[in-house]
Amino acid sequence: MKITVAFALLALCFIANICTGSTGISLRAVVDYVFGNTDEELSFIIGSIRIPKALTALFVGMSLSAAGLVMQTLFRNRLAGPYVLGLSSGSSLAVAFLLMGNSILQGSLSNFLNQPYAIALASFAGSLAVLFLVLGIAKRVADSSTVLVAGIMLSSFAGAITGVLSYFTTAENLQRYTFWSMGSLANLTGIELLILVVVSIVGLLLFLPKLGTLDSLILGDQYAQSMGVALQQARFYLILVTALLVGVSTAFCGPIAFVGLAVPHLSRQLYSVNTHQKLFPLTVATGGTIMLLADLLCKLPITGWNLPINAVTSLIGAPVVMYLILKNRNV
Repeated sequence: MKITVAFALLALCFIANICTGSTGISLRAVVDYVFGNTDEELSFIIGSIRIPKALTALFVGMSLSAAGLVMQTLFRNRLAGPYVLGLSSGSSLAVAFLLMGNSILQGSLSNFLNQPYAIALASFAGSLAVLFLVLGIAKRVADSSTVLVAGIMLSSFAGAITGVLSYFTTAENLQRYTFWSMGSLANLTGIELLILVVVSIVGLLLFLPKLGTLDSLILGDQYAQSMGVALQQARFYLILVTALLVGVSTAFCGPIAFVGLAVPHLSRQLYSVNTHQKLFPLTVATGGTIMLLADLLCKLPITGWNLPINAVTSLIGAPVVMYLILKNRNV
């Protein structure tokens, strides 16, 4: 019942997102578009602008939320997340090298790095590298707070290198990176949207066989081993899928803060479930809903501006996390 309610709310937010914008679109117009009965102008707005952007928000929200839930379970720390542990910073650093450091590369290699799929590969590699570093640190320290501090230090280190690159790069390259880092759900090409959707669906499906493993891991390594879990293989599998989801989402939409951290907390509070067989789909649905609502706030006509998505998710996510920390001190 809870899962049905969560996905019903997700569907309502998806429709509301399509209808909202500088040009108001009624639900009847959306239905007419589905059956091919709208005029050319409305058809272009709905099919070429609203639906692709809503799909982007949907799959980015679901991917980051699922990745955050898996990381919190893997590290057994509910303050873990792609942003806090430096995963997004790793993606940002790799993209910074691509956009601001490619002047040192010449010829066909430089041309290759300027292609859209090259950004996705760089982002994926950066997030994967940082996550392996954090996991290596986690194996060597007993205190989970130390792991979080290590993630923050990695983020600071990545930020410092990015700052050096921005100092020496051209104004044009710096502008490209700045706009990318502010986050955007718009302007994805058809190929980019297809890559995002396919990778998100595949990544989410790859998590499903490991939901029982996640229930075991949250109770400790010894318990997981007693239940027949191969720890090294399970960790590598979960790390690879997590990096894939976060890397591709960050590549096409920029580093989006707090979604992966806040949504798993919010799902636990809203639905009061603990097993991952129930918590995972609820977190996925809630993540898509939150991202659609954030995008809706970005484009409300009353603001007069199309705000960066990263600013809105931070405004929503930071108070939620602070509230949960104060309410549940044991977190």
